[in-house]
Amino acid sequence: MHRTVSRVGRLTLGRFVPVAAAIALMACSVPEPEIVPGVSRELARQRAATVSGLHYVLDLTVPEQVDADIGGHVVIAFELLDATTALVLDFTGGADRIHRVSSNGEPAAWRAEREHIVIPAAALRQGRNEVEIEFVAGSAALNRNPDFLYSLFVPDRARTAFPLFDQPDLKATFELTLTVPSGWRTLSNASVESVTPNGSSTTHRFRRSALISPYVFAFVAGEFEAVTRERSGRSMTMLHRETDAAKVERNVDSIFDLHAAAVEWLEDYTGIDHPYEKLDFALIPAFQYNGMEHAGAIFYRARSLLLDEAPSDMDLLGRASLIAHETAHMWFGNLVTMEWFDDVWLKEVFANFMAARIVNPSFPAINHELNFLLRHAPAAYSVDRTAGANPIRQPLANLNEAGQLYGPIIYNKAPIMMRQLESLVGAERLQAGLRGYLNRYAHGNASWPDLIDILDATTDDDLRTWSDVWVNTPGRPVLQRQSAQAPDGDAGQVLLQNDPAGSGRVWPQRFGIAVMADAAARRTTVLSSSRSTALGELAGAGGERLVFNSDGRGYGLFPADAGNLLAWDTLGEVERAAELINLYENMLAGGEPAPGDYFTALLGIAGRETNQLLLGLVLDQLTAIYWKLLPADAWLDAAAQLEATLWQSMLEQTDESSRKVRFDAFADIATTPDALQNLHDIWSGSLSIEGLPLSENDLMALAQSLAIRLPADAETIFDAQLARTENPDNRRRLEFIAPSVSADASVRDAFFASLAEDGRREVEPWVLEALENLHHPLRIAQSEDYVLPSLELLEEVQATGDIFFPSRWLNATLANHRSSSAVATVNDFLAARPDYNPQLRAKILQAADPLFRANALTAIGGESVPRR
Repeated sequence: MHRTVSRVGRLTLGRFVPVAAAIALMACSVPEPEIVPGVSRELARQRAATVSGLHYVLDLTVPEQVDADIGGHVVIAFELLDATTALVLDFTGGADRIHRVSSNGEPAAWRAEREHIVIPAAALRQGRNEVEIEFVAGSAALNRNPDFLYSLFVPDRARTAFPLFDQPDLKATFELTLTVPSGWRTLSNASVESVTPNGSSTTHRFRRSALISPYVFAFVAGEFEAVTRERSGRSMTMLHRETDAAKVERNVDSIFDLHAAAVEWLEDYTGIDHPYEKLDFALIPAFQYNGMEHAGAIFYRARSLLLDEAPSDMDLLGRASLIAHETAHMWFGNLVTMEWFDDVWLKEVFANFMAARIVNPSFPAINHELNFLLRHAPAAYSVDRTAGANPIRQPLANLNEAGQLYGPIIYNKAPIMMRQLESLVGAERLQAGLRGYLNRYAHGNASWPDLIDILDATTDDDLRTWSDVWVNTPGRPVLQRQSAQAPDGDAGQVLLQNDPAGSGRVWPQRFGIAVMADAAARRTTVLSSSRSTALGELAGAGGERLVFNSDGRGYGLFPADAGNLLAWDTLGEVERAAELINLYENMLAGGEPAPGDYFTALLGIAGRETNQLLLGLVLDQLTAIYWKLLPADAWLDAAAQLEATLWQSMLEQTDESSRKVRFDAFADIATTPDALQNLHDIWSGSLSIEGLPLSENDLMALAQSLAIRLPADAETIFDAQLARTENPDNRRRLEFIAPSVSADASVRDAFFASLAEDGRREVEPWVLEALENLHHPLRIAQSEDYVLPSLELLEEVQATGDIFFPSRWLNATLANHRSSSAVATVNDFLAARPDYNPQLRAKILQAADPLFRANALTAIGGESVPRR
């Protein structure tokens, strides 16, 4: 297990402290920063100024028993510019998990303090140092299962597993050795150098990795199948645990093709070869995210890549976009990394921005402008319309709060902002600027201001001022069409940009306007860069209707006109989507149309729309209105109409994916006895519909829906589904969530209460699936009792869970509620905690926004809906 010092000595120093800083540090010692839990900005800055040339030699021994300790040994080699101050390493394990610490070959008088290991200055020296630690690895970020495990260290969870400097601007090389049960396969950032059998275990030693940040260091080990393919001279390996060989065979070539296409496109766009020695990937059941961009070893949620039979266009496009997104991170995020997690959005915006371009050649039949609009605007608006809206770039005092920065603003609003930036500076100059940025900061760290400095030199526009509004402030403009008096006395119309915060901000942007006249349409692009934009002849004099943001490139609450739906066949696909989004957002803001009227209009469109992307938007809006915005006494009438429309439309489809899209929507809303009988017969196999293949995952979802809606048969349904489920990972998932669909309220109560235990929340996708069952719209009367304890658990959920878990916990809890008492529970919780964590407060307000709006729009009670 122990490694000789010579292994550590063979390193190429990566990051060095600037000369000016070195001279300053030699003149006076740096004071020891205050020791606080997590990784504070102060500590990170102090270490970044004094530590460089980092290399880790890490050995972990994984026993076969899932609850047995993982033994660890690490040698940390580094250059130290100032040795007059104690060295602070990050490790949450505490003193009882640290067996031995030595520094430069001698025992060190270390101490454990508030999630850190502190090594005194007397044990250090200026120049080269080596710290050696024997420890017991923490399991919080190692995701241990009976026959596999995987690490997930983003943003600062490496320190839960082993001692290190856990901050993004202290990049390092890693040499990993894993000793695991025999028969297990392994994967990490670097390729395997040797495999040595040791009886019941096997030791896998990996080569030295490239220079990477700790959060993208990773490994996976377990009972996986391996598939290797070569594309364009590059060999790639995929690990998976899927037991359905036909499913693997259907998907495997496309998965490799999409990775190869993404690499080729990015190499051409950036002018830089793929930065790492390999590009492998592991498909993990119940992985917390759709994907994670570990350098050279991407981890994916298995279901996101191994698609079921007859996938829809949206499924195929979603998979391609995910692969492109994670592959883009090899350049944007891994090769060049943010200095601090306040700029975490920077890597995500580039990945999404690039992904939208990468997938285009692979899907020539897809309307990519439509796809971009639908993938970004609704999700971004879901946050920016709320009282908890956050800016793209957010302050961060400690890495233990970095997970709270993630969300739709980073992933969905930021790419819209980047398209506006590209429109401002030009596509060629943006590409040239990004190439310069990647070359200047390759294998290092940079910030958003660093990029703005590069781009600002290419344009006469003031990008810093532009960035202040788009990047550094939250919210969206409210655009309003209004009559105005021109200087010559003629009446005209203008489009006003109103700042809902009242601070006079203007979001400079270009967007399209379509003028609907008779059976034709005129289209133009306007620049809205001041509070008032003259519409001139666009407004017309003969009652023409306008579709605002008709090209889908703008951002804000635009005017909407339900009359445009009457000209549906005249509108282009992007114009249709833009007007549907405008109408939906205005409805949520308390304007026209009313939910019932809009539901009726959407119902007509759902029966005839053939574009799957547009149909997906229509069905999403329909189901949201159906479950959340219609009065309870209107559900059955609406259900009969919606069920009939979807069922008939499903049967009329000639291709499997179109039929499946409509069936999934039907299964989501089915409530009448006839519809539930059809659903039960399809699930049981007594009714077979040609061209409607159902996978094991589909049958599991149907079993959960039926158990909730047919409580008298819940136990029988779930037992039958458990018996017919073949995949062992799926069986474990079903066993976990079974109590959440029980007909017995006391069983559901006990299950919810058990989630207060940290260990019961370890497999986060299962927990979220169970919460959605508990808070199903048909059960919200009882599950409202879970709202307050869920809010009370939030701080612990944030402290122990992964980055998206707090938001998803809140969304699963609050999304379907609409009562005045639920509104009061949320408001009273926040009012009683004036000093509550501001970012968590914002997450609560974001998640509660559908509750607040549903409560107001259904006139159950509450205040008028704010226009945000």
